[in-house]
This record gives sequence, C-alpha cells and structure tokens, in this order.
Amino acid sequence: MKTLLCVFSFVVLLVVTTGAVVSDALQTKPPDTLVLAEKAALGKVTFSHTNHTTKNYNIESIRPIACIECHHVEQPASEAKKIPPHQTAYPPDRTTTLTADLLTKEPGTKVVACRNCHARKDEKPVVLPEIPQIKSENSTAMITLTNQQAFHRACAGCHDQVVKVRPDAKSPTTTKCTACHKKTAA
Repeated sequence: MKTLLCVFSFVVLLVVTTGAVVSDALQTKPPDTLVLAEKAALGKVTFSHTNHTTKNYNIESIRPIACIECHHVEQPASEAKKIPPHQTAYPPDRTTTLTADLLTKEPGTKVVACRNCHARKDEKPVVLPEIPQIKSENSTAMITLTNQQAFHRACAGCHDQVVKVRPDAKSPTTTKCTACHKKTAA
C-alpha cells in the first residue's frame, strides 16, 4: 500500500509538473510594454508593444503594425531583401515569417530581440559577428546600426512618416525627443 501511495504521489507530481511546464510554454507571448534606451542621457523610452500590435498604428492608421516591420530578420531572406536596407534573415535559413498567428500556432517560437543584432556602441551583437552597417542614403558613408541608430531610424522614422501622411496625427517625431524619452525623478 505504501509503495502504491508513493507511485500515485509521483504520478500526480509528474502530471502537475508537466502541466505547469506545458502551461508556461503556451503562455509565451510578446511583452505588453518594453523599456528602451535605459542608459540614454535624455531618459528611458517606454514602448507599448500591445498598442503597436493591436491598434491601428501603422502609417495610414488602418491596421496594427506587422511584426516584421520592426522584427525584419524574422522572415525568409528572400522576403527581407525586398525591403531595403533590410537584407538579413535570422537564422539565415529561416522559412517562416513572424506573425501574431505564428506565435499563436507555435507558442515556442523564439523572437530575436533588437539588441541581439543592434548592440550598443562598443558591444558585440549576440547573433551576428558585428553590428550591421548600411550605406548612408545621402552619401557613400557607412552607418553602423547600433541599437540607438536602429531605434531612431525605425521608431522615429516611422513616426515622421505618420505625420507626413497624416499631419493631424499626434505622433512624436524626430524633432520631439522628450515626447518618448522620459527622465525618471532622482
């Protein structure tokens, strides 16, 4: 009887433990909010991932922003190359495109964080041999896309486009730094 009770307890523990692990895996989801620019002189930026991916926040204000508009490496290389300057897919042999639907169907999908490629100045990226570079649109100079450069080009660049397309939009732009950057009280 004691052995049977031990076996039963072990099975219950195994089921409960396995259920918890499976449950955690199913809860894999994008963060609601991200804090960017933790070390910026102008202050941190609080980014609502939820708003950008569920509300009509695209340039025309007609749909949410697609995952690959920011996570551009999360698609096959053949697709990434269609939207210059993005030329990289990760992993290089990637066959799927990151979407909310993919995350729902395959909750274990790993998403490459921006800083894994676009590291801080003088740091090495996690997944690439070096920080990506692109040719400047205005000259032959090369621009190293550190996390600061990448965020400003992607985030502020998109906000600038929003205001250009919809002048009445209340979107912060590259000339309104403190609309996004907030210093915390010391």
